[in-house]
Amino acid sequence: MRRGIAALGALALVGTLAACGGEADQSGDAASGAAGDQSGAAGVGTLTIWADDTRYGEMQEFAKDFTAETQIELSVVQKSESDMDQEFITQVPTGKGPDLIVMAHDKLGALVTNGVVGTVDLSDVQDEFSDSAVQAVAYDGQTYGVPYAIESVALVRNNALTTDTPTTFDDMISSGEATGVKYPFIIQMGDEGDPYHFYPFQTSFGAPVFEQSADGSYTTDLALGGENGTAFAEWLKAQGDAGILDPAITSDVAKQAFLDGEAPYTVTGPWNVTAFREAGMDVSVLPVPKAGDQDAQPFVGVQVFFPSAKTENQLLVNKFLEYVETAAAQQQLYEIGGRVPAMTSVAEGIDDEDIKGFATVAGAGVPMPAIPEMGSVWQFWGVTEANIVTGKEAPEEGWSTMVENIKGAISK
Repeated sequence: MRRGIAALGALALVGTLAACGGEADQSGDAASGAAGDQSGAAGVGTLTIWADDTRYGEMQEFAKDFTAETQIELSVVQKSESDMDQEFITQVPTGKGPDLIVMAHDKLGALVTNGVVGTVDLSDVQDEFSDSAVQAVAYDGQTYGVPYAIESVALVRNNALTTDTPTTFDDMISSGEATGVKYPFIIQMGDEGDPYHFYPFQTSFGAPVFEQSADGSYTTDLALGGENGTAFAEWLKAQGDAGILDPAITSDVAKQAFLDGEAPYTVTGPWNVTAFREAGMDVSVLPVPKAGDQDAQPFVGVQVFFPSAKTENQLLVNKFLEYVETAAAQQQLYEIGGRVPAMTSVAEGIDDEDIKGFATVAGAGVPMPAIPEMGSVWQFWGVTEANIVTGKEAPEEGWSTMVENIKGAISK
């Protein structure tokens, strides 16, 4: 980004703001009244950031160090995760929105479409972040926001049952069968399917949900159909016939079976590893083995700081974004929140082997599509997978019908 601003000290920033006509005094009520007195520490100013319930405490802690380092006050306002993005879209055009918002990247398309999020130049630092993190903040040829954490599913192995590291699905099943336990491998599905957990296997057949541009941003061209999509559908049916995949396996069933030592392998995320550890299990986090002839790439959720397109404190916003681009800030955010850092050097330096394992897998994954058209995919995708596994729909016909239904929903 703009390294010149990042290099300025707090006093120099004050001088810059004064030379620009005192922009730090302009925010006033521009952030739902939360910005308050713009004098701030050392008179630099105040930024307001919205954070949802899960990030509010983390951002409060982070704000202390940010202010101590930059002399810029950071007012953290708690919002509901369920509608924070919609409130942001509504409030920003009125001048009552915040200067920044921290959230997952998957609503970026709606933010851009409504003109409420500002662009960010990551050209100087993008090589320091994982590819999936950089792709997540790219939309229609522009970059928005600074990523700070990534999250995806991975293969988790029970080391008490096996120490094999399979690279293909078939090898994993053979390894699992050799343990003699109930399930050679277990993955949640449910009656309505679970495309999120199954996506790494789908991508290994070369059937991603949408095409991606050179910068990683998604186009609206569906890519999950054709021969590759049919091949994945046929694989689903074969695994259902073999009893490997089963809609009766819900998230709770899969988690408990792995806890009980009934499966040597499962595909899950970091949210379940804490429970495995608390149960005294010795686990390892590994890449998801490929079922097709390509690498398995899971969906990646990316946590991002997005600037408001209407902020009246652009210089302070720039200062904040440059601060969170640093390794020190990324390390600090990890220590506060425990999420896998988006900056690769920070992720590689973590002592926790499980976190490092998830970092490796997520770094090689693909971001969840943030385009509005993604909303038309979910209603058909999982149900079709479940129906193919149980034999309610034939693989080729069922998958082809699903693709046409998605196209129809997108065109409405």
